[in-house]
Amino acid sequence: MKQSTSISRYALLALVGIALFSCKEKKTEEKEVPVTVVQYEEAKSKLPLERLKLPPGFKIEVYADSIDGARSMAMGDNGTLFVGTRNDKTVYAIQDLDNDYRADHTIILDSTLEVPNGIAFRNGSLYVAEVGRLLRYDDIESKLSAIPEPVVVYDDYPTEFHHGWKYIAFGPDDKLYVPVGAPCNICDSTVVDERYASITRMDPDGSNREVYAKGVRNTVGFTWHPETNELWFTDNGRDMMGDDIPPCELNRVAEVGQHFGYPFCHGGTVKDPEFGEQRPCTDFVAPVQPLGAHVAPLGVKFPTGGMFPATYKNVAFIAEHGSWNRSKKVGYRISMVSLEGNESVGYETFIGGWLNEESQEQFGRPV
Repeated sequence: MKQSTSISRYALLALVGIALFSCKEKKTEEKEVPVTVVQYEEAKSKLPLERLKLPPGFKIEVYADSIDGARSMAMGDNGTLFVGTRNDKTVYAIQDLDNDYRADHTIILDSTLEVPNGIAFRNGSLYVAEVGRLLRYDDIESKLSAIPEPVVVYDDYPTEFHHGWKYIAFGPDDKLYVPVGAPCNICDSTVVDERYASITRMDPDGSNREVYAKGVRNTVGFTWHPETNELWFTDNGRDMMGDDIPPCELNRVAEVGQHFGYPFCHGGTVKDPEFGEQRPCTDFVAPVQPLGAHVAPLGVKFPTGGMFPATYKNVAFIAEHGSWNRSKKVGYRISMVSLEGNESVGYETFIGGWLNEESQEQFGRPV
């Protein structure tokens, strides 16, 4: 297996459109899904973790290395770690039955899904986002031995695959937040469907859908500030403008309906060569922190609780997946944005080493 899911002892799990008419949940026929269980010995991982560089006092270990293409993660109430994937149609349930902080039991929940990148857990139910619809597996942790068919929460998303994979999460308002990426590198896709290039939200049953933030090219990670409850999200910048522009972004949503620039302006200051003449950059919300061009930021988290030292209280951790079309690779790290209030005062590496700068080879891509 090439890809793994890693955790640190400080619990850093380095890791999302809506039509404006009503819909109802749709229950499929109640039938059980065949369950595939993988039980394995806790053999020592072959991943070269010694290459990773962490601050003093932190340690990173492998929790499970049997999951190809692991992407989003969600923890169940009873300690089951659910994992979505982007490329292999599968959602997994991972358990540590002997409580030694190393997974020893993996269940394939479903291997017939369309890009089940996004998952979220709420009140005993697992929500899974495909490209075109949202599914819900009720009371899932008590049914891992005989998994029922899911409830279809909503099934009218755009089905365009380009940027169609989704990250989903429930906010402090108990709304489910779901992104719809732009179906292109650069285009004014809202003239086709206003849900494109946006973050949307809905009630848990799929009702009361609305566009929450606009001008968002492709966010695959967001979270809420633990003190203000405001939504913060990463956004992947457009391609084909060279190695160093435009920047990817870390953004903050202060009010419903704000526009973050795409496709007219990038990074708060970079006018798009195709669409930039239509609207000035001053029309849009600038990022809290412009990130490196092509670093491909995905997950973003604020540390909470007492496990992190006090010096990490006002920071945002970002999983930079790493570039794919730059002449020299960048990203492949966990970066850290230091904050004073809502302002960035620093942007640096927190965990590095997945990328060998000299050979330009990597052994992992953070999510």
